[in-house]
Amino acid sequence: MNTSYPYYLANEAQAPNKDLPVTDKYTGEVATHVALASADVIEEAIAAADAAAAPMRKMPPYERQAILNHCVTRFTERAEELAQALCIEAGKPIKDSRGEVSRLIDTFRIAAEESVRMNGEVQELQISERAKGYRGQWKRVPIGACSFISPFNFPLNLAAHKIAPALAVGCPFVLKPASRTPIGALIIGEILAETDLPKGAFSILPCSRDGADLFTTDDRLKLLSFTGSPSVGWDLKAKAGKKKVILELGGNAACIVDADADITDAVERIVFGAFYQSGQSCIGVQRIIVHSSIYDEFRCQLITATEKLLSGKPSDEDTFIGPMISEREATRLDTWVQEAISAGATLLTGGQRTGALLQATLLEGVPSDQKICTEEAFGPVAVLSQFTDFEDAMQSVNDSTFGLQAGIFTKDIYKALDAWDELDVGGVVIGDVPSWRVDNMPYGGVKDSGLGREGVRFAMEDMTEIRNLVIRDPR
Repeated sequence: MNTSYPYYLANEAQAPNKDLPVTDKYTGEVATHVALASADVIEEAIAAADAAAAPMRKMPPYERQAILNHCVTRFTERAEELAQALCIEAGKPIKDSRGEVSRLIDTFRIAAEESVRMNGEVQELQISERAKGYRGQWKRVPIGACSFISPFNFPLNLAAHKIAPALAVGCPFVLKPASRTPIGALIIGEILAETDLPKGAFSILPCSRDGADLFTTDDRLKLLSFTGSPSVGWDLKAKAGKKKVILELGGNAACIVDADADITDAVERIVFGAFYQSGQSCIGVQRIIVHSSIYDEFRCQLITATEKLLSGKPSDEDTFIGPMISEREATRLDTWVQEAISAGATLLTGGQRTGALLQATLLEGVPSDQKICTEEAFGPVAVLSQFTDFEDAMQSVNDSTFGLQAGIFTKDIYKALDAWDELDVGGVVIGDVPSWRVDNMPYGGVKDSGLGREGVRFAMEDMTEIRNLVIRDPR
């Protein structure tokens, strides 16, 4: 990792200071420094993005595709560098880090493909006598300059899910990466700076939360896409004015395991879904709801599998559980676990914390009003409960204020369809965990989980507007 990194203002690297230290999340030591943008710099970036809206809109699709393909090539060439940087700045186990780099590449590749498929439609308008002689068609046009705020937990791929669709449709943007994990986004900026994008097409600006109000309030920005906590996201929406707002705000995902499930398979997938990248995923399995007829066997296998997970240094190839993003977050989640135990829950395994490293933890018998059930854990803790009636299990999923994704292990096609019809979530995954995602599918939630959808084509739709054309033929 470099000793310091610039930010990117109107496509250009600038390093006026080294004011933002970025720590190695495992050791706690400062790993590098990053230039920190002031409010004046953010204002300059927004003005440049606004000025770039017209030249970006006029770029032909094949040119946008070439830029995206350049990024795919360069990310592939620098894949191990990106993974190692991610491992350090996020504390993400190296296997998960390499997996995220592969998703970064996928996301830009999908965007390159979709950039030349942004089609419109010819529409028949002659639906009554008064419309005789009228022809209609519509197309999609870029919405204009966009504002992006990305989180710490997937600093490469969640930034990519904003940047790549914007480039595909021709929208300039300003991006605020998470201050704890800005390096991945800045490397993306370094690669974008190699291209011939119009000046002002992108700015990537680490900045303090206090200095970032312009990302939300400035009316020259036509869309705000934010990924992060519900409390921050809804507050931003209230301040955003007339601009379109897309929010991905997390969840406390549930997974139902029905009586006919393959227990061994379900355990293998749920252990992954609950604890991969140290549980710091908004679709990580937090609530596990198991049919009473298989509960004892499932619990036994799940405890055994969980206790085999190796915790430790993220750069070690065998590490599965690395540190949480900070000791403060690990302490917060540890407190929730202890509160649940004090309220009557049983600790099945784990529950030990050393600094920012919290063991993979399983609880059962947790009262439903506990934070570990009602809030987003965002760490390596999952809660077991049991059911006898499938309708009741689905209701327990819906009782959450969140609604991002849910997983169902069942072989009953009718129950699968019922879940798709009845679960108040953005996505239902049958035969796997809610943590499963591929980067071309529509992804997002309802209720406190947010507004709008990611997934390249669906984000492109949000970043465009429909422009109609009507032609009257008087003959």
